[in-house]
Amino acid sequence: MVGRKRKSATAAAVEEPVSTSRPQRAASSSTGKTSKYFDPSPSDSESPDPLAKAKPTAPKRRGRGRPPKKAKKQLEPESDPDDDNEFKDNPQEEAKPESDSDSDSDSDSDSDSDAPPKVTYTPLPTLRPEGTTPYRPHALHPNTLLFLSDLKANNKRSWLKLHDKEYRRALADWESYVTCLTEKITSLDPTVPELPFKDVNFRIYRDVRFSNDPTPYKPHFSAAFSRTGRKGPYACYYVHVEPGGNSFVGGGLWHPDGAALGRLRASVDERPDRWRRALTEPAFRRIFLLQGEKKGRGKGKKNREEEEQDAMAAYAEMNRGNALKTRPKGFHPEHRDMRLLKLRNHTVWKKVDDGVWTREGGLEGEVMDVVGGMVGFVTHLNRIVMPDPGDEDDSEDEEEEE
Repeated sequence: MVGRKRKSATAAAVEEPVSTSRPQRAASSSTGKTSKYFDPSPSDSESPDPLAKAKPTAPKRRGRGRPPKKAKKQLEPESDPDDDNEFKDNPQEEAKPESDSDSDSDSDSDSDSDAPPKVTYTPLPTLRPEGTTPYRPHALHPNTLLFLSDLKANNKRSWLKLHDKEYRRALADWESYVTCLTEKITSLDPTVPELPFKDVNFRIYRDVRFSNDPTPYKPHFSAAFSRTGRKGPYACYYVHVEPGGNSFVGGGLWHPDGAALGRLRASVDERPDRWRRALTEPAFRRIFLLQGEKKGRGKGKKNREEEEQDAMAAYAEMNRGNALKTRPKGFHPEHRDMRLLKLRNHTVWKKVDDGVWTREGGLEGEVMDVVGGMVGFVTHLNRIVMPDPGDEDDSEDEEEEE
C-alpha cells in the first residue's frame, strides 16, 4: 500500500506542469498602500539580486620575464563630413569648368615636355699664344707674368680649375728659371747646396684657417735658397715675383725662433764690431741701405762713425715692422745699439721692376747683383745662429780700427 501511494504521488508530480515564474506579490504596508520602493515591473524578477554578494576573484599573478608590450592604438584621422574630397581645398573652384587658357597652358606644357632639353656649352679657355718670344730657362716668359696678374684678379678655385693648363705652363717656366738661379747662387755662396725645385719653391696655396683674407691662392711665385732650402734655421736668399711693382730680391732671417733671436741679441751686445762691418760693407750698403741713410753732415764726406750710425739706423728702419716697443729684458736702457736689440727680424730687400724677369740678361745682371751684395750679410747671420767650427774666433774683432 505504501509503495503504491508513493508511485501515484510521483506520477501526479510528473503530470502537473511546473511553473518557472514565481507569483508576483505586491508589497503593501499595513495601511494598504503600495510602497514607493517597490517597482512591479517584470524586469525586477529577471534582474539579479543587488544584495547578493559577488564571488571574490583571485588577482592574476605576474609571470616571470618582461611583461608583453601593449599594442599601440592607431589613431584614425578624423574625417570632416563637410569635405567630400581631402584634396579639394575649394569645392567651388573645382566645380568651375576649365577655361581655354588652362587648356592652352596644358597643351604648351605637353609640347615643352616633348621638346629636347636645351644644353649650353661653355668652351674651355685656350692657352695664350707664345708670340715671338720663346720660352727660355734663364728668363721668364711674358705669359707667366700675365697669368699671375689674372690670378690676382680672379683668385678663385673655380677660375684656376678652368685655367689649369695655363697654370701648369707658368709653373714649368718658373721651375726652369729657379733651376738656373740655383746654379748662380751656389757659385757665389758655396755653403748653399743645389737642392731640387720642390725644396726651394713656395707653393701658391694659402693657409686661410687663421687669416682674415679668404683668397685661396698667392698671386706670386717665390723661392728661398739656404743650406736647408726654404725651411730651416739658416739665413736665406729670397726671390719674389709679383707683377704690378711688387717684385723684389732679398734675404736674411724672417721670424727666427726664440733661441736664435737670443743669440742674435747677445751678438749685438758682445760683438758689436762684427755688425758694423757687415752693415757698412760697400756693396751691401750701396744696394740696400744707401737710399735710407741720411745725407752727410756739412759739405764734407761722412767719417767712419757717421757711416756706421746711419747704416745701423737704416737697417733698423727696414725691420721695424714687428720690432719691440720697449727694450728686451736683461739689457740696459741706455744701450748704444738698442735699435738693433729691439728687432725681431733681420732681413733686407730691394725692389725690382717686372722687366728684370723677362728681358735677356736680367738674371745675370740685376738679380745676381742684388744676391751678390747679400753674401757677406747672410754669412754673418749664419755664423751667429748656426756657427760652424772656428766661427767663434774673435781675432777679427781685436784688429785696430782705422
